[in-house]
Amino acid sequence: MDGLDLLKKDWNKQEVVSKLSAKDILPMLHKKSSSIVKLLFYISVAELFFWILVNSVPYFVSDTYRARLDTVYSDTLMIGLTIFGYAVILLFIYLLYTSYKSISVTDNAKRLMKSIIRTRKIIKYYVLYNLIMVGISMIIGVYYSFHTDPNAIEFLEKTGDKGMMILIAVTAVFTGVLILIIWLFYRLIYGLLLKRLNKNYKELKKLEV
Repeated sequence: MDGLDLLKKDWNKQEVVSKLSAKDILPMLHKKSSSIVKLLFYISVAELFFWILVNSVPYFVSDTYRARLDTVYSDTLMIGLTIFGYAVILLFIYLLYTSYKSISVTDNAKRLMKSIIRTRKIIKYYVLYNLIMVGISMIIGVYYSFHTDPNAIEFLEKTGDKGMMILIAVTAVFTGVLILIIWLFYRLIYGLLLKRLNKNYKELKKLEV
């Protein structure tokens, strides 16, 4: 057997090993990706119940808070925003669940990669939505405070335009800090999982080469 035949034989062995490695790696990546998306789904459900609890507990504990909520949430705009907010969270949970099911039944590398990309987009848009809603909620909260909170009304009557500017500045700073904290929270929780999901995606890309 000459050198060329030996080289061909060695090359064929490398191809077999490569194919076997791909067959072994794909199920592992599939399992890891499925577990990550499943965990993301559980976190989103837990988050939904957390916010329901946060919004509900003070209502049953504080008479003042209950009276304020009754005033605020009697407004059509606030009712609509509340329904819209919970609808978005439920939609997000549903989309994550469908992503999890899609990954669970997929045995093809390309389809698995598409499912991973879709999951990353869902998380990205959900985080962006939450950050925007925090800003909108703060603006609406300040507006209602100016019109319904006796302390805020009294403060504005005494200070005039200067007081208004102070309240707006304080609200802007507080809103910015709150958005930053929430962003860091999502960065920590969802970011770590998405990083692992992205790593799986890169490994799948290598298998496609």
